[in-house]
Amino acid sequence: MNKITQAFPRLQSAGFKRPLAAYRLVQAAILISLFWKWKFFLQADSIYANIPVEDPFFPDWLRSVTTIRLAFWGSALATSISLVTPVNLLQKFCSWFGFLGISLMCIHQGSYNDMTFVTIWWCCLWSVWLAHRLETGQQELLIRRAAFLSRLIISLILLGGAAGKWTPEYWSGEVLFDIYFVDRDFWVFNYLRDNYEPKELQEIAKWYSRQTVVVETVSGIGLWILPARWAALVGTIILSGIVIMSNQYLLSVVGCLIGLACVGFLVPRRTHPTVVTAHPSTENSTAN
Repeated sequence: MNKITQAFPRLQSAGFKRPLAAYRLVQAAILISLFWKWKFFLQADSIYANIPVEDPFFPDWLRSVTTIRLAFWGSALATSISLVTPVNLLQKFCSWFGFLGISLMCIHQGSYNDMTFVTIWWCCLWSVWLAHRLETGQQELLIRRAAFLSRLIISLILLGGAAGKWTPEYWSGEVLFDIYFVDRDFWVFNYLRDNYEPKELQEIAKWYSRQTVVVETVSGIGLWILPARWAALVGTIILSGIVIMSNQYLLSVVGCLIGLACVGFLVPRRTHPTVVTAHPSTENSTAN
């Protein structure tokens, strides 16, 4: 038995709780997503406060800059507390508070169309579910269910993203060509513009867009079916690839989902019982 496998029994005997570790992992990932938008949020907040937009669809309190500030900072504070507190009652309260704050962000005039708060909302919902079950005695069953829910949520979000791209404009590459290939200041697209002609860029954009649609569709349909650890690996690679190959600002959207995907790594491997059979010669000698 190597050192790694010897470490697991020691962790279990020391009171290591995988569901609690998963819960804290996701809280940390939510904070990363929130504060990756820090610079953007400050700029948007300043503009929104100085140039108010009047949309009659939203009531006054959902147009108020005070509401969006309280929702953002309240959610960040609640998530920070739930990350570090050992008190389950406080974890439950903070999970609900964060969930309600992000729910406000999802319907406020100033942030309703930002996908960051949609993905965080799903992670907060998962956190509320888990916070109410952390003290259960069936820790292994709980972490397996938590991992299943995490990959189900990621599949749902990826499939939703793919469904929005099932259009001729995306399949032809026209949309992503205009968004990324024309003037996006990012290492992938800077390299392509420096080394390829505009017509070649359009062809690359077409296949770039098609692989995006196919990968999101296939993973959205099949990720939740995979075993926990394989789903965690595939999900982490796909979500990280979105940031590495598209836009670093998208980490605010997928950062919390990467944390959610990593829950699968905390699922213990199933142990198969070892069957010991007696040697025939031993049985004969015993019978004699």
